[in-house]
Amino acid sequence: MTEPQTERSAIPVLTIDGPSGSGKGTICRHVARRLGWHYLDSGALYRAVGIAASWNDIDLSDASALVRCTFDTTIDFQEGDDEPRVIVNGMDATDELRTETAGAAASAIAAIPEVRAALKDAQRAYRRPPGLVADGRDMGTVIFPDAAHKVFLTASAEERAERRHKQLSEKGVSVTLPGLLREILARDARDANRAVAPLRPADDAVSIDTTGLSIEAVVERVLALMPAR
Repeated sequence: MTEPQTERSAIPVLTIDGPSGSGKGTICRHVARRLGWHYLDSGALYRAVGIAASWNDIDLSDASALVRCTFDTTIDFQEGDDEPRVIVNGMDATDELRTETAGAAASAIAAIPEVRAALKDAQRAYRRPPGLVADGRDMGTVIFPDAAHKVFLTASAEERAERRHKQLSEKGVSVTLPGLLREILARDARDANRAVAPLRPADDAVSIDTTGLSIEAVVERVLALMPAR
């Protein structure tokens, strides 16, 4: 049975938006654990649809096929040692989900209004007691505009490329720093200039520049914005 909207709107939400590589996922997971709240990785939903589309040889420019794929794709999250495992149509797609190819596909399909609309209710369904930490690009502006707590994380493009390079290198993925920087700058431009839900801070969001900051320092800054827990 679906929860009444009035009851769901009473559940607290902390939104953390920002560009690729700003540290959203890591910070959200740490904050959610500290608060004892649920965690939504909205980007994983778009990446999962992109992966499902590639498995079915769907052209990323075919909007109608992508919308059908969105409705046909099942996405489940399972607890893992370091991060949740993402199961797409019954298959563990966690590692493929984190590739630059999946990220580029997610950015492309996120610009399609019908896909965003199809995923909107799915994202809002993660709002469950005792609370939700939502990670994405439009969590505070579109998905949970009524959230009482909103953060927008930023970092220089150079640092974000270095973070991504380190992350991928540790996983044995061969990438170049200049190539990653170009991809990040291109994705920033796509996300900021798309017609639907462009990447921008919510008017009532607190911006935090994570350049040069440790994970723990950012986590503490975010938690300091929350009322007494």
